[in-house]
Amino acid sequence: MEAQGRLETRITRDREWVRQAQRLRYSVFAGEMGARLPATSLRIDEDRFDAHCEHLVVIDRAEDRVVATYRILAPDSARRAGGYYSEASFRLELLDVLRDRMVEVGRACVHPAYRSGNVMLLLWSALTRYLVERGHDYFVGSASIGLEDGGHAAASIYHQLCSRYLSPEDLRVFPRRRLALETLNVGKIVQTPPLLKGYLNMGAWICGEPSWDPEFDCADFPILLPLARMHSRYARHFLAKAA
Repeated sequence: MEAQGRLETRITRDREWVRQAQRLRYSVFAGEMGARLPATSLRIDEDRFDAHCEHLVVIDRAEDRVVATYRILAPDSARRAGGYYSEASFRLELLDVLRDRMVEVGRACVHPAYRSGNVMLLLWSALTRYLVERGHDYFVGSASIGLEDGGHAAASIYHQLCSRYLSPEDLRVFPRRRLALETLNVGKIVQTPPLLKGYLNMGAWICGEPSWDPEFDCADFPILLPLARMHSRYARHFLAKAA
């Protein structure tokens, strides 16, 4: 647990905090992004992996509410769950050698009123501390880009970034529902979305082509971040707190 001003980070399985995180996810994913989530009277985003995950939350103590969240699936929990959530979108066979040291992170979202760099730094600092304290060396996840334009922006971003940020060939994943990149315009001038840009700035690789997510109608870019590659300015900031 770490507090900064009125904001506190916590990694929890507590039912009430998890429920708040799921309500926030539903509000952001279904309400803002238009994701086609299963209908529920509780207005929560929940799937079978939630019970296996630990949930990183940022709590506004003055409001006593969750304002940002990630969920974390550790290697032993992934085995109990029958795999990682991302295996529905990607084939991960080449990452099998990392499974005992690889944590999956996902379902990231932040309440609109708290979307500042400070909140993301709190989340990433807590994630880094989690990996260090538990002896894990990698985290895997994804960053999404909407397909409102038919996929041209996603194809352009992939084309722009893969020459610099693509993982080594022996650490690639393969989309189960690939975008037909060869049919799309890869020359659009597009800004890299903040979450993806943040991962890359920290030292993450894009480890393959994006996968189409029909539930969110977006392209998911697979991300792999080895702690050993974390760029020094982030390592100093995060790992100093983890020591």
